[in-house]
Amino acid sequence: MEQSETPKNENRVQVILTLDMENLPENFSEILKEEQEVVAKWKAEGILEHLYLRQQRNGAVLVLKNVDEAKARELMETLPFFKLKKSIEYYNLIKQY
Repeated sequence: MEQSETPKNENRVQVILTLDMENLPENFSEILKEEQEVVAKWKAEGILEHLYLRQQRNGAVLVLKNVDEAKARELMETLPFFKLKKSIEYYNLIKQY
């Protein structure tokens, strides 16, 4: 590997998910449980490095590792909360420390 290349395992994708809080379905608590199961699986598989809840309680910030942006988008589409999103943003990061 050349000096300028970054090892794949040093790359991260930060995803900022904002939920549409004004249009939550009645079964939101059930969807939340499903969401928690999916992210717990990602954590166990080593895909999810960090999960932060937004202070306004209207979404989350996820840091995914060992995936590229295309894979991050694919994964996010499988989340139960994806259908409740107001917006979603992806940022490619390179871990320095």
